[in-house]
Amino acid sequence: MYKKDLDLQINWVKVLAHIEKLIGKRPKDINGVLFLIGVQELGSGKKNFSKEEKQDLMHIAICKVLSLSGFYELEGVDEQGWPHWKSIKPLPHFDLLDQEKLLKMHIVEYFEKELELEL
Repeated sequence: MYKKDLDLQINWVKVLAHIEKLIGKRPKDINGVLFLIGVQELGSGKKNFSKEEKQDLMHIAICKVLSLSGFYELEGVDEQGWPHWKSIKPLPHFDLLDQEKLLKMHIVEYFEKELELEL
């Protein structure tokens, strides 16, 4: 394992531990983390979301974290307060493992920059 990969894995575990400390349980996977970021970005607080809203929240999260590298840009917020993003540059074509790695890198960066988590 490369040092960069090891650093990412260490920081990912720290992000999961931080989330567990905040909400009392550890997300099962990257989708759980994305859902929580989506809720954070929506800013509506804790509530029950429909299946479609949960998918939308994960989309918000993906756009938000990938905006840190200029892949997306916030277009605005609709009447219900939901943010809308536009694609600025195409994402690289990766296999599933590399896609997950890219997302994890950006999620770690999100927690460092947006939530000022010391990693």
